[in-house]
Amino acid sequence: MNMSSSAVRIGALVPLTRPGWTEAGRHLLAGLELAVHEVNEVGGIAGRPLELVVRDTAADPDRAAAAVDELAGLGVAALAGEYHSVVARAAAARADALGLPFLCSSAVLDALTDGPTPWVARLAPAQSHGWRVYADFLLDAGHRRIAVATQPSVYWASGTRLLRDRLAPRGGTVVELDTRELDPAALCDALVGHGATALLLLVGLPEPAAGIVRAVRADPRLAGTLIGAPAGQPEFAGWEALLGGDGAAVPFLRYLPERLTALGARVDAALRERLAAAPSFVAFEGYDTIAVLADVLRSEGADRDRIAAAWPRVAVEGTRGTVRFSREPGIGVSQWVWPPVQVVDRDPADPDRFRVLRTG
Repeated sequence: MNMSSSAVRIGALVPLTRPGWTEAGRHLLAGLELAVHEVNEVGGIAGRPLELVVRDTAADPDRAAAAVDELAGLGVAALAGEYHSVVARAAAARADALGLPFLCSSAVLDALTDGPTPWVARLAPAQSHGWRVYADFLLDAGHRRIAVATQPSVYWASGTRLLRDRLAPRGGTVVELDTRELDPAALCDALVGHGATALLLLVGLPEPAAGIVRAVRADPRLAGTLIGAPAGQPEFAGWEALLGGDGAAVPFLRYLPERLTALGARVDAALRERLAAAPSFVAFEGYDTIAVLADVLRSEGADRDRIAAAWPRVAVEGTRGTVRFSREPGIGVSQWVWPPVQVVDRDPADPDRFRVLRTG
């Protein structure tokens, strides 16, 4: 993108190459770019064009931190984006150190920063909120013996702890199955041995997630076992393309309301054209990020201190509701409390159709 000296610049952190979740990155970027285009169509920021300066994080925390340093040096007024929680945490730490406002679009890890910071705000719900909704869905569906297929990650470890804390007081148990030690066949044997009625995929995509799903679906001993993916892997078309019917009836979390706002309905149509596919909740998060930043830039200008000081005063109509930030216990950033949360799966009779199983 050619940068104009008169433009108001926003740095965008997006996973666009592997091992990043590139489909999520593509949707996030589509939402960001659509919103920037629409801001500029109505005059930009006080007559100045809004410009997105995109950097690919590739799910690498060090690469993200270096990008924050570079973007700060380029004079961006604020940062936007990022999908992966561990990457967003590294970006948030650098933004805090540099005094650079960062509106995080999609990452949910509660401890996005080590402590309170005035510089960072977040649109996505905290993991503790969304995953409690998911745990309650499991309990209401009668699941008390839960297994989680895991890989090493602060994000997955946090999710396991949240599930255990929510399930244990209600008689639920959570057993961890380490996918570094168990191949899909051995994992199936472990599921039978533990008597688990649900298996949650706290692992990467395409592998080992796809191999595990195929193995469980093919094992007659596990015919009644629920497979779940709270982190949202089945949201994207790549999941269906990879797994077909095996990928249906896998409940996951997404952050959409029962009905989009009037703005959201219009944005939905525009995103479908850009993506040539149905937009995911991540695309709407991207759009809402720019909607918030543009509103703040119009009122406060491009001064970084004033932008960060404005988080508590934000009241912006987004695609999924009115965005307002507050300070929540245990969360060091300004947080939208709360975006809409749904537990959803793909309908086995029509995998292109989503079924809403619970809201929260």
